[in-house]
Amino acid sequence: MNFLNEIAHLHPGAISFAPGRPFEGFFETGQVHDYLRRFEQYLKEEKGYGDEEVRRTFFQYGRTNGIIHELIADHLRADEGISVPAGSVVVTVGCQEAMFLVLRALRRDDRDVVLAVSPSYVGLKGAARLVDMPVLEVAGGPDGIDMDSLAATVREARANGLRPRACYLVPDFSNPAGTSMDLETRQAVLAFAEQEDLLLLEDNPYGYFSADGVRLPTLKALDTHRRVVYLGSFAKTGLPGARIGFAVADQSVAGADGEVGLFADQLSKIKSMVTVNTSPIAQAVIAGKLLTYGNSLLKANEREIAVYRGNLERLLAGLSRHFPAGGGSGVRWNTPRGGFFLVLDVPFAADEKLLEVSARDYGVLWTPMRYFSTEDAAERQIRLSYSLVTPEQIDEGLERFAALVADRLNG
Repeated sequence: MNFLNEIAHLHPGAISFAPGRPFEGFFETGQVHDYLRRFEQYLKEEKGYGDEEVRRTFFQYGRTNGIIHELIADHLRADEGISVPAGSVVVTVGCQEAMFLVLRALRRDDRDVVLAVSPSYVGLKGAARLVDMPVLEVAGGPDGIDMDSLAATVREARANGLRPRACYLVPDFSNPAGTSMDLETRQAVLAFAEQEDLLLLEDNPYGYFSADGVRLPTLKALDTHRRVVYLGSFAKTGLPGARIGFAVADQSVAGADGEVGLFADQLSKIKSMVTVNTSPIAQAVIAGKLLTYGNSLLKANEREIAVYRGNLERLLAGLSRHFPAGGGSGVRWNTPRGGFFLVLDVPFAADEKLLEVSARDYGVLWTPMRYFSTEDAAERQIRLSYSLVTPEQIDEGLERFAALVADRLNG
């Protein structure tokens, strides 16, 4: 990420398909004040707080697990059909902290490992490194996960004396590949997790951004055996600057004292030693947005969903125009059903050196897939993000990228 930021800083005029940030065209600073006032109204009128208690809620440290856990639980019921007790929700400083807390809680000794569908979000790998927990890659593919690879990875790990604790996956419009799991695959993953006594860490930052209007149930919504720890974020759907994420950990576990409680309580204990609590002001902004839209982020993101759908259509049309089938370019791509990303296969190495050339000489930025996977195929793959660009930038950016490809092929 530091390298990408440095390249972007050095070449500010370059069109960037690199960052996985939400669209900025609807940002208004006044919204922050509106959301704060809406949450204050909620505290007074619906919770019955007096002025002093409202001030304390906004200004003091607050509950370690968060102060908007009830609203998040209501939101999950409204938008996802996920019914969990509010006490199982831990509000975190972005989803990144949620990943760290879960992995830290799961790691007991050097035998513990976490599995991750490859290519995988770099933040999960970073969190695993911080807790000294090896990551074993599971093959992905067009269905989001290769079940044979999952079974083989678990089997081989145990044969080597390791203890697979969980598998991290993004069933909807994954970062970086943009792939999604069909319903049959979701059910197969849940059945496997139950059979093998494995937790599933479901990350769902992009699930609302379906391009075809079809939304499949999350793993957590299908989870009848509490095998899924649900990792959520309001960065893409709420307000990225608030840095609010959460974990739903409704599993029953025994603590060090032998008492059985929620897994969420274990996460809370770790959080109290890391960030103490999550900013109440930032939580209040997210709560205000939830309340404004009846706890539905689908309603809150109607305009954004339309933008991403249009951008994906524009990008796919542009790729087909510049690299037609049978045209000999060797450039191929997948067709996501939504989200922020797609992946290009190119007939040359797509590394940092080429990215520097692309930015300096052609004015276009992208992300090497080698950041997300150790597989050989990733060395010749590129992630394109279409969430932050305008339609005009998509057209111009593809013109520049096509010139880069042509020069590489003819050079």
